[in-house]
Amino acid sequence: MNAAPLLMQDAKPRLVKDMPDDGTVQLLRAGIWILVVGGLAALLTATVFGGIGIHGPHTNSGWLALLLAMMCLPFGSMLTLLGAAKWLRNRRLAHARDMKKS
Repeated sequence: MNAAPLLMQDAKPRLVKDMPDDGTVQLLRAGIWILVVGGLAALLTATVFGGIGIHGPHTNSGWLALLLAMMCLPFGSMLTLLGAAKWLRNRRLAHARDMKKS
């Protein structure tokens, strides 16, 4: 459910959004989930899958989890930062638009 205000017009409620949906929420949601998966893979590599020695993980599953973590953590970080930057920009634009109306 979106947190948009309800407008009553002709006794039919409808949602009114301040800004059009530009994918900011989807970027943030995907970035955070990818970061969670990467962090979980790194944690499993270090604990459950045999740990990491001087030459890398000790098991094949440790290597796979390490590869997954090394892919997810940078990509999830970039998605989350992009989503946060878009959210801040939308917030600034909405504030400027509200100031213009006042």
